[in-house]
Amino acid sequence: MITKEAVAATPAPAPADPAPTRPGKKRPAWDEVPRWQIYLPLGIYLVFTLIPFYWILLFAVRPAGSTSLVPWPMTTEHFEKVWTDRGFGTYFTNSVYVGLATLVMTTLVALAGGYALARFDFRIKRVFMLALLCSQFVPGALLLVPLFEIFAGLQMINSLGSVIIAETVFQLPLSIILISNFIKNVPYSLEEAAWVDGCGRFRAFRIVVLPLLRPGLIAVGSFAFVHSWNHFLFALMFLNNQHKQTIPVGLNSLMSADSVDLGALAAGGIVAAVPVVIVFAFIQKWLITGFSAGAVKG
Repeated sequence: MITKEAVAATPAPAPADPAPTRPGKKRPAWDEVPRWQIYLPLGIYLVFTLIPFYWILLFAVRPAGSTSLVPWPMTTEHFEKVWTDRGFGTYFTNSVYVGLATLVMTTLVALAGGYALARFDFRIKRVFMLALLCSQFVPGALLLVPLFEIFAGLQMINSLGSVIIAETVFQLPLSIILISNFIKNVPYSLEEAAWVDGCGRFRAFRIVVLPLLRPGLIAVGSFAFVHSWNHFLFALMFLNNQHKQTIPVGLNSLMSADSVDLGALAAGGIVAAVPVVIVFAFIQKWLITGFSAGAVKG
């Protein structure tokens, strides 16, 4: 007769060994995506992205009248034509001036406004933030007529200053919001410690806070520069003198109702795109950091 004590003393059966696997072969991971499912869509996207750039480069360096799909022999006649005959040297200088001036003015004003929103409390703060956000939904074309009247009254038509002011005004709302959110990520205790050490508010901001805002300032400044560099509408409306026009207006002048010089247009497009590509190649690290940090807290 089997007693309860004997049943309790009987050892439990050992768990069955897992099914043996072949040596050197790993079990398949069901959540692992095959490489081709990643590289194939990226490759298709890359092809569709690079083909237009290849065509622009092809027309820019291919001799006039050639139909070859390979840019050989290469020529620089189209670049010489747009730079000297079509005045792109002057357009390039004007665009650089407008872009740099917009960058400096936008960064300085956004820095002051962003600090005020991040560190001070006042009654209309929420209303002001709402107004900044709502201003982003207003297209610039709706304000061309009142802006033209204002600049005409100030005798600023055919002046690069009118374009710089208009570009700065339209860049400020987003720039102020980004800088404000970025300043909020800087601990307020750092400024308080500087005040205890004898620094005033401005000196504490310059020594303690400003160096930590480098990614945000680079992001805001680069965005303002690129937008003013590529913007066409303000320069077209406020600048009637050919010697005051910028590169986007110069590109538009290469197209007429009867014919289009594709070689000159492609060369002008490369002249317009290369500075922006170089700027983004050098600041992409700071740009991503600045936009991500400025969008996290608010």
